[in-house]
Amino acid sequence: MIRQLVWSYVLLVAVAIAAFTVPVAFTLNQQLYGDAENTARREADTAALLLASGDTRSLSALADAYERQTLGKIDVLGPEPANKVWDSEGLKLTVQAKKPDGTVVGAIRLSYPDDPIVQRLWQIWGFRAALAVGVLIVAAFLGVWLARRVTRPLRELNAMAARLRDGDLTARAEETGPPETRTLARTLNTATETIDTLVGSQRAFIGDASHQLRTPLTALRLSLDNVADGVDDPHVREDVEMATAEVVRMSRLVNGLLALARAEADVAHPEPVQVLDVVAERFTAWRAAADERSISLVSEGFDIRVLATPGHLEQVLDNVLSNALEVSPDGGRILVRTTRPGLLEVIDSGPGLGDADRARAFDRFWRGQGLTGKGGSGLGLAIVKQLVTDDGGTVSLAAAPGGGLCVRIRLSPASPTSGGSR
Repeated sequence: MIRQLVWSYVLLVAVAIAAFTVPVAFTLNQQLYGDAENTARREADTAALLLASGDTRSLSALADAYERQTLGKIDVLGPEPANKVWDSEGLKLTVQAKKPDGTVVGAIRLSYPDDPIVQRLWQIWGFRAALAVGVLIVAAFLGVWLARRVTRPLRELNAMAARLRDGDLTARAEETGPPETRTLARTLNTATETIDTLVGSQRAFIGDASHQLRTPLTALRLSLDNVADGVDDPHVREDVEMATAEVVRMSRLVNGLLALARAEADVAHPEPVQVLDVVAERFTAWRAAADERSISLVSEGFDIRVLATPGHLEQVLDNVLSNALEVSPDGGRILVRTTRPGLLEVIDSGPGLGDADRARAFDRFWRGQGLTGKGGSGLGLAIVKQLVTDDGGTVSLAAAPGGGLCVRIRLSPASPTSGGSR
């Protein structure tokens, strides 16, 4: 929009300059050629009077002076009719020399080249062209300043909209500028406050509901375990085990909702975190589950430092490693790699995901084959995305070389330090 406003302003100035200059150009051309013709006619009339009076000496002096001063030429001819011609060589003016009684005794032909006129025109229009270019340059700079001043409220509204797009419901626009812009900013601020209130109420409800459901679900699972211990009928035991599995799945779902609600409501500030230290810590926590299925946990790369809210990176790795362990085959490998400042990759050896499934993987409650196990809730990657986004980072999925899935987590790097590979 700024560029369009600047071009419009410069075009308007250019049209104004052209509208003023073109008429002046024709007037100036006519004036210069008219002045040259009048001067030439005076000289020719003077020479004709000298020829008619017989003063050849004065006529010769006049012709010599005229030739030196104007590069023109005065020739004495026989009786010829008066004439005036402008051609490619300039002006040719013929004036009859008459005695007082009207007898024509000869004629004077005065030749005046138009080179001095053309040169003068080039000087004048060269100066005018340079002045016009200077005016257009000044107009462009002035147009940029005016356009930026006029569009500043719109840029602020756009910045606010970008923050809203990224999930920052605290974004507000300054109510400045023209009345229309102030009204729009006020409307957006009111709408954002309403959305913030509704989302806050929704998060509070999810958190409260999840928290309240945890206790009865735990009690229900304990009751089912007690029932299973006292039942000898295999069919009844099978039904109890199925019910227990559903209770476990529901507990995971409730825990995931509670974790997601807490992640969305978290307002802590990111701090520098040593990535491979956190990776080693989470490997220790998941080592037993990995060893049970002979899955190797490997980390490599430089020990980078990133900015993350305390506890966020641990939760992110827990969710990603949990998914990776569930989809990796027995004897597989899970690799955690840091390839550049701020970039962390978790690569599993599972079946991977297609392009369409990778596009939906961060949706809540979505469970794709090769991403979550049978007991997954479909909230793991949604929690990961929320936590990473809150820390100003991004997370994406890609196909791993040789199969499997690569989860790429990009966070803002802290003060650059390097360590050895491990």
